Amino acid sequence: MSTSRNQMHLAAFVTAGPGRPGGWRYPGSEPNWLSASYYQHIGRVLEQGRFDLMFFADILSVPDRLGNSMDSQLRYGSLGSLRLDPTPILASVAAVTRHLGVAATVSTSYLEPFPVARSFATTDHLSDGRAAWNVVTSFQDSEARNFGSDRHIDRDKRYERADEFLEVACKLWDSWEDDALVVDPAVPLFADPERVHRIDHEGEWFSVRGPLNVSRPPQGYPVIIQAGASPKGRDFAARWSDVIFCSHASLESAREFYQDIKGRAVRHGRRAEDVKILPMANPVIGPTTEAAHETERQLTDLVPPLAGLSTLAYHLDVDLSGLPLDEPLPDVDVPGVQGHYKEVVEMTRRDGLTLRELGKRYGGRIEGAFVGTAAEVADGMERWYTEGACDGFTVGAVHTPGAFEDFVRQVVPELQRRGVLRTEYEGRTLRDNLGLRRPASGAWRDRRYGA
Repeated sequence: MSTSRNQMHLAAFVTAGPGRPGGWRYPGSEPNWLSASYYQHIGRVLEQGRFDLMFFADILSVPDRLGNSMDSQLRYGSLGSLRLDPTPILASVAAVTRHLGVAATVSTSYLEPFPVARSFATTDHLSDGRAAWNVVTSFQDSEARNFGSDRHIDRDKRYERADEFLEVACKLWDSWEDDALVVDPAVPLFADPERVHRIDHEGEWFSVRGPLNVSRPPQGYPVIIQAGASPKGRDFAARWSDVIFCSHASLESAREFYQDIKGRAVRHGRRAEDVKILPMANPVIGPTTEAAHETERQLTDLVPPLAGLSTLAYHLDVDLSGLPLDEPLPDVDVPGVQGHYKEVVEMTRRDGLTLRELGKRYGGRIEGAFVGTAAEVADGMERWYTEGACDGFTVGAVHTPGAFEDFVRQVVPELQRRGVLRTEYEGRTLRDNLGLRRPASGAWRDRRYGA
């Protein structure tokens, strides 16, 4: 199949810890999560596969939403049982790669704009323009309690704070004009004082004088990543994001989300191509279709139901411990991630899953559309891409680092042969490789929430 759009983009979804309760138990998985060399190796593999970026998810607590206990998380090595701060890892990966973008998740709910803007500006300089920030609005009380509060911020207020947070960050990145750093020893003139400005921001949430003590990032602003499935989340993502990470259980729901986000971006005065939508894919690859499905079964069998349910309870912000395990997930009011709830409801109804089965499935996070031989996985990805469901994929590893190695060795050549994936990097920065324009100073003014 051919397409008039540019070739698909690939991000890798990585956790600085075990992440999957079945994946770390799978034979051949490497438990070297505390070593920089572990992440550097994955980065090198991804660059061989011409991935755009390596994206680290993060959370700010050990989840205890299931039965008000951390037991299932810690016992089974689930979502947040161990999670290193991803920001220092970005520099270590950038040091051993030349083209791969590096992205970290940082919350706007409990941190302050100045150190976050400074950190990403620093990473963008050290990586020669390859930094990205996955912007999240934390939603768990367990996270709030690590930052001096008993309860998290109300959903609407979280987005209002996030909007102002991003506005301040962009002002700080703009506080140095592009040519402000001169470094002329003969004059002498290190930085032109006329081209470095205080921002004097006074808002509802933040008061920041500025300027930043780091010159303007090579990309202007680091690439902004966001996930939002609720109406407010979608609108926020369509305004601010360069890349949108999402999760869908079917091609149809992915296509609906894609069309909605692109339409919202255009209504906010942006070009549709300025927002890249990369849904999650967790491929399982085998020499035959049957072998791939056998690997899928092995991975699912390694997931204790409570391990997956504790992760689902965290994502939904709903205690599932009182529900019967051998009945389907009932309709529940979800204060947490709407996208994950829609996904599991669709999965439950489509496959007739009990809550026990859903726990095993959710803990493994395997999508059936991408299970099979390398050619079959490439078929599924090509179909989603060419039929208008995505601009590429966020590829997860069902076990690490082996699943990334298998994908790069087997699926990437298939996609390249079909002409839907690059064979060489063409750009210098992450924005270049994503086909995104470098924002001029002051570009944030057109992206403010509610503008």
